[in-house]
Amino acid sequence: MGSFSIWHWLVVLVVVLLLFGGNKVSGLMGDFAKGIKSFKKNMADDHDESMEASTDKPAGTIGGPAANGGKATTQAPSNSARPG
Repeated sequence: MGSFSIWHWLVVLVVVLLLFGGNKVSGLMGDFAKGIKSFKKNMADDHDESMEASTDKPAGTIGGPAANGGKATTQAPSNSARPG
């Protein structure tokens, strides 16, 4: 009972064709096939510019926090508000 029968798939196919029409489904499948062909072609290419390491250095540098010489400071809570 875990899988669908052939009749179930035929009903689903008929509903999809009625909702979207034959031309739209055919166009979508053609676009899908073009995408797969393009993917396979790009995977087969030996030379890919997007994967090459860049030799250019970044223009600027990122500095750390300038306050207190880069040391983190914590402030102790004030005891003046202590009830007493």
